[in-house]
Amino acid sequence: MCPGADHEPNGQANGANANGEHPGFTAVETRQNPHPSASRNPYGHNVGVTDFLSNVSRFQIIESTLREGEQFANAFFDTEKKIEIAKALDEFGVDYIELTSPCASEQSRKDCEAICKLGLKAKILTHIRCHMDDARIAVETGVDGVDVVIGTSSYLREHSHGKDMTYIKNTAIEVIEFVKSKGIEIRFSSEDSFRSDLVDLLSIYSAVDKVGVNRVGIADTVGCASPRQVYELVRVLRGVVGCDIETHFHNDTGCAIANAYCALEAGATHVDTSVLGIGERNGITPLGGLMARMMVADPAYVKSKYKLEKLKDIEDLVAEAVEVNIPFNNYITGFCAFTHKAGIHAKAILNNPSTYEIINPADFGMSRYVHFASRLTGWNAIKSRAQQLNITMTDDQYKECTAKIKALADIRPIAVDDADSIIRAYYRNLKLGENKPLLDLTADEHAQFVAKEKELAAQGAL
Repeated sequence: MCPGADHEPNGQANGANANGEHPGFTAVETRQNPHPSASRNPYGHNVGVTDFLSNVSRFQIIESTLREGEQFANAFFDTEKKIEIAKALDEFGVDYIELTSPCASEQSRKDCEAICKLGLKAKILTHIRCHMDDARIAVETGVDGVDVVIGTSSYLREHSHGKDMTYIKNTAIEVIEFVKSKGIEIRFSSEDSFRSDLVDLLSIYSAVDKVGVNRVGIADTVGCASPRQVYELVRVLRGVVGCDIETHFHNDTGCAIANAYCALEAGATHVDTSVLGIGERNGITPLGGLMARMMVADPAYVKSKYKLEKLKDIEDLVAEAVEVNIPFNNYITGFCAFTHKAGIHAKAILNNPSTYEIINPADFGMSRYVHFASRLTGWNAIKSRAQQLNITMTDDQYKECTAKIKALADIRPIAVDDADSIIRAYYRNLKLGENKPLLDLTADEHAQFVAKEKELAAQGAL
């Protein structure tokens, strides 16, 4: 079993307790200055000038948490949990939900049938080997479509199934024609596409396209492909087949999200994802990560299709099920994803969040935080916090108060409560004309604080 992020994983972002709180997290929420309604991002998707083959504004998601995700080392989904995840994904708005092969086990078959009976809006697919025995079982489960796969690289032909390309092509056509005769969708995918011979790939894709396959799939099974390689292969394939193109990218070298995006730019139509990217080894394109990338490309399309505010709930659900913590730097939902710390960042964010945010956290039901209790803070962040505490001072006074907070933060880590106490005590001293200590400090801390104040005063900061 893969170890979790700590000894007691709880499905929350790293450092969070069961209430979703982060002890020691020295930042405060700010909701002021929402993003402008119309993005002027110069790197955003522009339908007017984009390549006409691009599907960035009309992609579909094949959500594979209940297939690829079940191959994650920590995963064990009982029937109840599978149904709960399927319903959550359907409510989020994914186009397809892919399930483990009903041939994998008797329980897998029963689970497949149970989910097919839920009446979800998403189409239900199951993933099988390119073999007639599997196809006969799959079509009896009630699925809307069957995803067929077989290895085409020399590695897999020699060391996995041992079949040549002639066998692969003939069997694929047989399975496709059988599944189509049942009136349901069929996808044919090569496995290890990027280590397969290009002539072999195009030959078999052309053959299955001619017999009416709904989608062909390319799979970066070992995560070796770069975005440029993906773009080139999909563009070539787009010129060979007229059917849809599905893509499946493993994340071994960290390119899964970029590869998925480049595939859509090149003309692919469907992207496989899993919640938190779970899957074999270190998984595939994460649903949340893809949403982040596509929100930058075409926010209107993404928001029109998907209930983005449901993303965190889905990730919490899956994280708890597979006993891992959500990473602190997770796309969108990590607890630091919208936290700003440096003084120049905080000032700009408070004026206009678009200065340092390409995604509006509110679109995902998330909050923005300004981390002001540190040596990196700036007086604008302290001014904003003081105003939240209903304390109004002059700019020079905010600057002096900020210098005192920075002096303490140079001595030891400080919490939000520490910074708040300094702000309140500084303001009280101003009003009463006193010079009482701003914070309860040990004798050693007090000595260091006084020395630091003198140092700052000599520099003109106090």
